[in-house]
Amino acid sequence: MSEQRNFLARWSRRKLAAEKPAEKAAPVTAATAPAQPAELPPVDSLSFDSDFAAYLKADIEESVKRAALKKLLHDPRFNVMDGLDTYIDDYTKNDPIPDEMLKKLEHARSTFAALEAPQDPPAAETAQGEKQEDNPRGDPGQDA
Repeated sequence: MSEQRNFLARWSRRKLAAEKPAEKAAPVTAATAPAQPAELPPVDSLSFDSDFAAYLKADIEESVKRAALKKLLHDPRFNVMDGLDTYIDDYTKNDPIPDEMLKKLEHARSTFAALEAPQDPPAAETAQGEKQEDNPRGDPGQDA
């Protein structure tokens, strides 16, 4: 247990010693006068090809940074839709089905409706009534 106390005491001393120089260094840097920002061209004179890096440095006022970025992003090159936005269309407009497709759909519906209609049971019974009774599976040529 004494080894653990020695370890914790040593760790605490080293941690406090490491924090003290950092505390002393911080006021010294804060006391130094901030560097004067370089003379920047007016925001109104900026174009798309201008160098905006000088406006994004830490010592530049926030309002100047925002004005420069606003000027940059108002360029029409940033206002191009990429076509990947799903919800940009006006889905309230009616998009009718073309007449040719409607004709194909009606033809398919009438074809399938004819297939689903029941066969005439009396005609089928009269022709093969006795054979169907002998052959319950209805396979032709499999008479017993």
